Amino acid sequence: MKYLTYIIIGALVLLAPFYFYPTILMQILCFALFASAFNLLFGYTGLLSFGHAAFFGFAAYISGFAAKEMGFTPEFAILSGALMGGFLGLAIGALAVRQQGIIFAMITFALAEVVYFICLRAPFTGGEDGLQSVPRGYLFGLIDLSSSLRMYYFVLAIFIISVLGLYRIIHSPFGQVLKAIRENENRAISMGYKTQQYKLLAFVLSAFFSGVAGATKTLVFQLATLTDVHWHKSGEVVLMTLLGGLGTFTGPWVGSAFVIALNDGLADIGEWVPFILGAVFVVCVLLFRKGIIGYIDLYLRKTGKQ
Repeated sequence: MKYLTYIIIGALVLLAPFYFYPTILMQILCFALFASAFNLLFGYTGLLSFGHAAFFGFAAYISGFAAKEMGFTPEFAILSGALMGGFLGLAIGALAVRQQGIIFAMITFALAEVVYFICLRAPFTGGEDGLQSVPRGYLFGLIDLSSSLRMYYFVLAIFIISVLGLYRIIHSPFGQVLKAIRENENRAISMGYKTQQYKLLAFVLSAFFSGVAGATKTLVFQLATLTDVHWHKSGEVVLMTLLGGLGTFTGPWVGSAFVIALNDGLADIGEWVPFILGAVFVVCVLLFRKGIIGYIDLYLRKTGKQ
């Protein structure tokens, strides 16, 4: 039954661009990957970061600059953004993982604001105008990605490869240690694990995959702006993860699709969109703490279908 479900989902994903607007689908895939990367840190390690927009947005700028100014092909532009996201994660994580709880969250927020200021002032980012007209280029120098359909399947391939990597991390011995740290860090320390090193590596991996998402988003929309690195983006990814199901593998995908569909559907009402998203966040935290996928999993366990 599980494999049949995967086959059906795969068929739907492959056929989706023929029935829905490909750009919206690509946006969902990028943010689903972003939320999955955040979930690795918060859902599986128990570290709440309020600064993940720094990795997403800075990678977006680096990728856009590499593609536009340096002539990188799409795959190398995305890789350069992802590596910069990981490097930035190492720098921020080395300072942040020494702390816990709200102090950890505030440190990530504060350092992300520093990154925002750098992006605002640095000459290569374009300041308030951002990087515009970023070329999608030719994949491997051969495949023209100016077609939305070809671009969609390229983004889908990046998403699949990335989530398979995240799945392997989560279900490896390393991932089991992360879960142990989330449940009881003192006990993990007493068992001989160097939890600071595990948390730092989890932080770097989360930043790296956030960078992949941000870099890919730049090529999809052909621009990188301050919105990508703004603290609102960090709040959005928290909402997506909680709404879909914290600590569940597919929950962030569902949460991302819901939030983006809500944003797109309510675009006509303009300034009311943040208010509605805030109301959804409050309701989710108060009444649906397990998220959509979390409650579905709970129901399946109770009925003996899982």
